[in-house]
Amino acid sequence: MRKNLRPGSFRTFAIVAAVALAMLASGSAHAELHLDITSGKMEPLPIAVPDFAGGAPNEVQLGHDMAQVVAADLERSGLFQPLDQRAFIEKITTAQTQPRFGDWRIINAQALVTGLATMQPDGTAKIDFRLWDVLAQQQLVGFSYKTTPQNWRRISHIIADAIYKRLTGEEGYFDTRIVYISETGPADRRVKRLAIMDQDGANHRFLTDGRSLVLTPRFSPNPGAQEITYLSYIRGTPRVFLFNIDTGQQEVLGDFPGMTFAPRFSPDGNKVIMSLATGGHTDIWTMDLRTRQAVRITNSPAIDTSPSYSPDGKQVVFNSDRGGTQQLYMMNADGGEIHRISFGNGRYGTPVWSPRGDLIAFTKIEGGQFFIGVMSPDGSHERLLTQAFLVEAPTWAPNGRVLMYFKQTPSDARGRGGTTRLYSIDLTGRNEREVITPQDASDPAWSPLIP
Repeated sequence: MRKNLRPGSFRTFAIVAAVALAMLASGSAHAELHLDITSGKMEPLPIAVPDFAGGAPNEVQLGHDMAQVVAADLERSGLFQPLDQRAFIEKITTAQTQPRFGDWRIINAQALVTGLATMQPDGTAKIDFRLWDVLAQQQLVGFSYKTTPQNWRRISHIIADAIYKRLTGEEGYFDTRIVYISETGPADRRVKRLAIMDQDGANHRFLTDGRSLVLTPRFSPNPGAQEITYLSYIRGTPRVFLFNIDTGQQEVLGDFPGMTFAPRFSPDGNKVIMSLATGGHTDIWTMDLRTRQAVRITNSPAIDTSPSYSPDGKQVVFNSDRGGTQQLYMMNADGGEIHRISFGNGRYGTPVWSPRGDLIAFTKIEGGQFFIGVMSPDGSHERLLTQAFLVEAPTWAPNGRVLMYFKQTPSDARGRGGTTRLYSIDLTGRNEREVITPQDASDPAWSPLIP
């Protein structure tokens, strides 16, 4: 089996190849290791991630760094418990072909990750990785990657994704990036810059200089495009930009004086959908990115805003006060068959459809508190995942298993506090984690898996 990875043009390096290693069969009668993440509360799987073996000092350091990133990715998911390396009995070596499974069973490891980092004569690094089922004493998956040494973090995320997929049956989400708004300065003179980072906070950089206010970035659903839209106020006028992360080039989609909510892409990447206020009405519009033609798809005296396409592009969820209070509504992509789907207490807003199509995330205000929750597309099975003084702007990981959002703390009478930070949470609501950023952060958007 061969796994080909398209070179990422947004990097100065490339993944040269990914080649599957031979599967090692075993006569063990143990059932194959698998995590059922669709059940209720579950204990994290104990997994051992020793440093990848290496000979020369630079190989040893590379192997150590990669194992740390793999273990951190798995631990943050809440599904895995990487074991303390100080408990390891066996030391993985470069000449090793198979681990001593008994040594890993003693410390209660159910899965084991081994790796080997070797520098090649041409200056590239070759990374061999294997995932083992300790109880069944067999290899579950293995790959060999050849890449430039600077690409080691991305290879680590790809390895963590392979482990996640093999043990859960679902796609991973570690080889992804987050674009968000970085905020500094006092409340009345806030500087907001567009920033991007890996999903774990590494490789952070700013995309804009802060001279113009920027808001609500959104990733294109096309992984190969590596494009985002964002809203920027130029001399007081909202203007929508398309920004290509690969090249740094940007173009203006248009000036929208009546815009009330920044655009989101359609699933095929050919359209954006947004809300515009014209003639005293706030309605939902679409724009074809190829022709720049805008079409209004709702026409109501109510305020219709924050639209989001279903993954198949056939439906749109949005919020509206047409029923007297702000609630969630569903309609066909052409604006037909509008019907309400939220019926709980409080006000609902900013709906975002899961990439899997099975859930819609939303924000809710009730009793002076903000919540982030999920519901089925028909409005059933509503679940509130987190609440705080202010939580806003949910965005989905590409596997539809994790959400990211921003949370703001209240200020005191002297104006102290009021910090704004990014957080992630899984669908159980029990694994909430802060995503570390250099400064205050808001309006996150999660990328598709990087090609």
